[in-house]
Amino acid sequence: MSAFSKQQGQVLLRLARMTIMSKFGQHVSSSEDEALQKALADPAFQSTKGVFVTLTIGKQLRGCIGNLAASSNVLEGVKRNALNAAFNDYRFMPLSQEELPEVTIEISVLTAPLPLKFSGPDDLIAKLRPGVDGVILHLGTASATFLPQVWEQLPKTEEFLGHLCQKAGLSSVAWQLNEIGIETYQVQHFSE
Repeated sequence: MSAFSKQQGQVLLRLARMTIMSKFGQHVSSSEDEALQKALADPAFQSTKGVFVTLTIGKQLRGCIGNLAASSNVLEGVKRNALNAAFNDYRFMPLSQEELPEVTIEISVLTAPLPLKFSGPDDLIAKLRPGVDGVILHLGTASATFLPQVWEQLPKTEEFLGHLCQKAGLSSVAWQLNEIGIETYQVQHFSE
């Protein structure tokens, strides 16, 4: 994965915040906007990768939307997912203008997901890397993902997988079934 520098990550965070601000009709100074536009001309941002934008207020999730597949360039992914995390995450009311100053934005740039081969629940637990792997779980038409950062709240692999199953609308022990499909990916994440 060609990594973004910390400075490039800060540019993406400014883009996400300014995208949400503009939706509220808030504008930044023309010099700040010019500086951002100049920084966004970096060709690295034209790469196509999966991108998630996560919003928190006081360490509590306030919205998280993204795309696992590389469907657009990083800039478009950040803008689209910043707006969707703020206004279209079905788990939350749309973000209010009053909440915006309290919001911390995090951006995760994903590697392409790869199938994880395993033989049964014990092998799955042995092969997952807590804190490193983002996990996509599939069973029939049900699927869900957790970014690697979720391991911070759910450090035990069994608990992590149980919550991921519940997020997919499945029983918390569905990850033990032979029919389950697992893909893993890694992220580079930046936070304000």
